[in-house]
Amino acid sequence: MSFRLRVLWLVILVAVSATAATAWLTLRQASQQINESATVDRAQLDQVVDRLEAYGSGHGTWEGVPGLVQDLRAETGQRIHLVADTGQVIVDTDTQENRTARPLGTMVGFVDPRPVLNLAALPVDPVGRQKGVVDEIAAYRTGVLFAACLTRASVPVAVSPASTGVPRFEVNLSGADVRDRRSVDEIAGGCRDVAARPGRERGADADRVQGCGALTAVEPLDSCLAQVFTNQISDVAPVPARVYLGTRGDPASALAAGPLLAAAAGVAAVAIIGTVLLSRRVLRPIDTLTVAAQQLGRGDLTGRVPVRGNDELAELALSFNRMADSLQRGEERQRRLVADVAHELRTPLANLRGYLEALSDGVIAPDQELYASLLEEAVLQQRIVDDLQDLALAEAGNLAYHRVTVDLAELLETCGTAHHARAESAGVSLCVAAEPVAVHADPDRLRQVVGNLVTNALRATAAGGSVRLVASRTDTQAVVQVVDTGSGIAADALPHVFDRFWRADAARGRRTGGSGLGLAITRQIVTDHQGTITVASEVGVGTTFTIALPLAHQRTAQVGGQVPRGRRHPAR
Repeated sequence: MSFRLRVLWLVILVAVSATAATAWLTLRQASQQINESATVDRAQLDQVVDRLEAYGSGHGTWEGVPGLVQDLRAETGQRIHLVADTGQVIVDTDTQENRTARPLGTMVGFVDPRPVLNLAALPVDPVGRQKGVVDEIAAYRTGVLFAACLTRASVPVAVSPASTGVPRFEVNLSGADVRDRRSVDEIAGGCRDVAARPGRERGADADRVQGCGALTAVEPLDSCLAQVFTNQISDVAPVPARVYLGTRGDPASALAAGPLLAAAAGVAAVAIIGTVLLSRRVLRPIDTLTVAAQQLGRGDLTGRVPVRGNDELAELALSFNRMADSLQRGEERQRRLVADVAHELRTPLANLRGYLEALSDGVIAPDQELYASLLEEAVLQQRIVDDLQDLALAEAGNLAYHRVTVDLAELLETCGTAHHARAESAGVSLCVAAEPVAVHADPDRLRQVVGNLVTNALRATAAGGSVRLVASRTDTQAVVQVVDTGSGIAADALPHVFDRFWRADAARGRRTGGSGLGLAITRQIVTDHQGTITVASEVGVGTTFTIALPLAHQRTAQVGGQVPRGRRHPAR
């Protein structure tokens, strides 16, 4: 996987994971808080309903309930709206607080303060059961009227539970002093008179109950009796009501910011830690490359970067290693060059110095032969220096070339003529076999190349041998070969043929072996002409140097036009 894709997937993974985790934790926290809020609201509604039912069943009326509702409002913080089944509003906290009534809330509870008759506590026989129901109706009607009267007079009411489920009402005298008790007794006596006034004849209740006598099954009979009980007390009991909590449109309970922030902080911390760990794994090759580059900048050229995979970072590591190899080779070449130059110049300079000191001290007599020897030694040193300068300029790309269209056949004939006398004196046959081939090149530099190769070939070829100069062409290249039948070059020495100051015969000195820079200069000149030079050799058989150059028409096509024969151009 490429580095870009790895970084992209890393960012996507972190972003998606962080987003999903944050969303999940936020949703979970919000749901939990909403559920808790709903639970609290339901508990508050149940509390309000229970308190209101207890008040209604214990006082026999809804009068005086606004005080209780106000207390519930303070405890729950909710708006409370109590309305009878008949539609009459019993109490509304908005009205109590002198504010415009708001839309009712959605939480609704049913408040029914009427008692439920426990038929199991009555006689089992139908007649006794019916008589018991009539008695309980009469007892409740009297008791609830008494309790309502006491409530209107602000006298506390005591409720006593009975086995039948119908409460018994009495005056609550706990905590009252003697004077208060007298006043309460007077009020209680008046309320008993009110409750005892005839309102509806007991016979009407008995008729209703006897209407259930035709039912023989126990369950239908009990259901009928319970319904009759409820109907017969409804005109005196507090009316059932509905209680509403809250206001429609109220904003939901605000979510607590602390847990949400803690969850977000936790997700952020996990995301940061995960990003750091993943980025360290993804970016470790870059850290390694940075360390190697810093090492290289400090001058240590031995540092390399391990190559893993085949992505962009692997390509970068390969490029860095190639660059480091190139710098190291250049550094080594420079060191070798300095060492070679020092070695090549030390001995001749020492000779010159020794002869000059001897002449100065009178140890030897000056003569023409000595002066000629010293001059030849100085010329050799000058040639080494000139060759070094040419090689440095060529390797730096600053060697001047004046390119024209050159016929290689004519160039080889010229080189053969120039070296004919030397070949003849060495007893070596020098011949030219060339077909007309045109290249775009600097003729002087090409003659220098061919001259170096011919000179080396003549040195390596014994008397009776031969040196051939061959020019030919392929479909795309012009080929020049210098073939000799000399001593040849060992296979292990072939990779060093074009090195500076290298000589095939280590015993061959500067006077007979040249400066040792000719082939290095030759290769650089050929390379600058977009060509190649190769060597093939066999010890005892001979050596062949092969130069391949682009044909003239290909070169002119590359530079955008035909170059007339013989016209010179500045170096590119």
